[in-house]
Amino acid sequence: MIYLDYQATTPLAPEALHAMLPWLEKSHANPHSPHAPGRAARAAIEVARQQVAALLPAEGTLSFTSGATEALNWAIKGSMGPIVTLATEHAAVLDTVAAEARRGREVTVLPVKPDGLVDLDAARAAILPGTGLVAAMLVNNEIGVVQPIAELAYLAHAAGALMLCDAVQGYGRVAVPATCDLVAISAHKVHGPKGVGALWMRHGVTLEPLMHGGGQEAAGRSGTLSPALCAGFGAAAKAAADRQDADRAHVEALFAAAREQMAGWTLNGAMDQRYRGNLNLRLAGVDVARLMSDLRDIAFSAGSACASGSGRTSHVLRGIGFSDAEARSSIRLGFGRYTTAEELEAALSRIDAAARAQRIAA
Repeated sequence: MIYLDYQATTPLAPEALHAMLPWLEKSHANPHSPHAPGRAARAAIEVARQQVAALLPAEGTLSFTSGATEALNWAIKGSMGPIVTLATEHAAVLDTVAAEARRGREVTVLPVKPDGLVDLDAARAAILPGTGLVAAMLVNNEIGVVQPIAELAYLAHAAGALMLCDAVQGYGRVAVPATCDLVAISAHKVHGPKGVGALWMRHGVTLEPLMHGGGQEAAGRSGTLSPALCAGFGAAAKAAADRQDADRAHVEALFAAAREQMAGWTLNGAMDQRYRGNLNLRLAGVDVARLMSDLRDIAFSAGSACASGSGRTSHVLRGIGFSDAEARSSIRLGFGRYTTAEELEAALSRIDAAARAQRIAA
């Protein structure tokens, strides 16, 4: 199996597995208990917290969560006032703001340009005094474009609003602007375990709790933390920090080689303002669902894993102006640290050949 679905999830780093094993095998104490084993578990979580926070802006508090979906729900539902967001955001944002709208909260969803980037003039017109929250993704999970988060944060602050950055796809790869007020991240997108994420809050920012209970985390998040998951997240974050330059160079080399090999395909989204580990391509006349069925030993996708099986075309591709037919002829290839040039070349050769055979048969 050749794995090219890094936007859906990343392979677990050996460092993360090594950090988790002691807490899975023999250290079972509740980290919120006052006895010695509990204090040891708590200490491991605090080490992990520092490791994860090291890749985020200074002067903030990091609270562990069950994942980025919880973190985003907490940031959105725990804030106040009108919301401004983008049409190409993840469902964890769009569905949550839709739920807030049903409760009577004012929501503005901004369109994006054909390259997938926000129209800053439209944002400037929408982010007005009285706005409570601006929510935008750093790196789009489907087409890889990097939004101008710093510029959006400037507009948000000028209007008196908070800036929420969904940094799930960018964390550890693209610098999170220091002007964000809230940042949501997930471990399994950065070679950590599934089931743990975090919400970073700038000092002075307060949110209403999403869940009520023990309030174990400093910012008010309730629930017993898993030392194993937190330790795995911390180790993955440290590895990302240590290998950031090497990972970036590796991904850029893979991207350049892939673009050359797939020269007959059209790149979806901006070429310059994008994370290079995402390659979203289109070839007219191709049925991507059939393509994935024909190449079951290559893991790639037609878009977000969260929407797979829904029967709907990608809202991100529709958001940049694609017809359903154009969206259904687009593939998302995600690669990274553990992808070799040889396996990427082999996979792309087979994908391209199978796609062109489809068009000939048609």
